[in-house]
Amino acid sequence: MKKCEYCAKEISYHEMYCSDECQNSANEFYEMREKYQKAFSIINGIFVLAIGICIFLYAFTRGIGALGAAVSMIILGVMYLFLPFPPEIMIHKFKLKKAIFLSRVIAGILILIAVVVLILYFTKVI
Repeated sequence: MKKCEYCAKEISYHEMYCSDECQNSANEFYEMREKYQKAFSIINGIFVLAIGICIFLYAFTRGIGALGAAVSMIILGVMYLFLPFPPEIMIHKFKLKKAIFLSRVIAGILILIAVVVLILYFTKVI
């Protein structure tokens, strides 16, 4: 059986979505992604690069490296929470609803790691 492109429920081969609600939700997501994709990509690229640079700087100046990486991870995590744009391969494998949920879980984990780094930094462990 074919599955709904949004919620992954089984549907007939002649349909793409199981209900109008799923279709509307999917359309809203794709419209939002089209509207914010450029800004998302630019911010994502900048802060992923910043994390890499901060990890490199950590070898020389631990304070700047740890703080910079943590702040960059928090910004990325918050962005992923509000703009959960999973990659197409994730959408194809898990369908849209679950892919968005997984993107938000990953964002939460990213924020949690950043908070742990900040706690370790301010307690002088790292």
